[in-house]
Amino acid sequence: MDKSKRLFVKSKKSIRRRSPLIQSGDQIDYKNLNLLFKLITREGKILSRRVNKLTLKQQRFITIAIKQARILSLLPFVNSSTFLPNAKKKYGKSESITRTRTPVLKKKIWKKSS
Repeated sequence: MDKSKRLFVKSKKSIRRRSPLIQSGDQIDYKNLNLLFKLITREGKILSRRVNKLTLKQQRFITIAIKQARILSLLPFVNSSTFLPNAKKKYGKSESITRTRTPVLKKKIWKKSS
């Protein structure tokens, strides 16, 4: 092989696979809150199939289970600091301080019609 072709050969790196979150004995159900909390983000969004390393069928069941748990108030729709004790507030300032905007007045330019 000459040098020009050697530049494009990819090196074989070992790919480290994570162990799947769902084991063979785990039950995908809305009552299994420990499993469901692993499959949502800090904001309460459902993680994608690629991130979770799930099959399509498992992802569908997970989505249905999370939605059922939200409707039954077992999971929050939007996570806040009450549900996540380690979550930090976004801003260090107290929430009582509010900023008000002054209204911006735009001048209208009237054209005379002739």
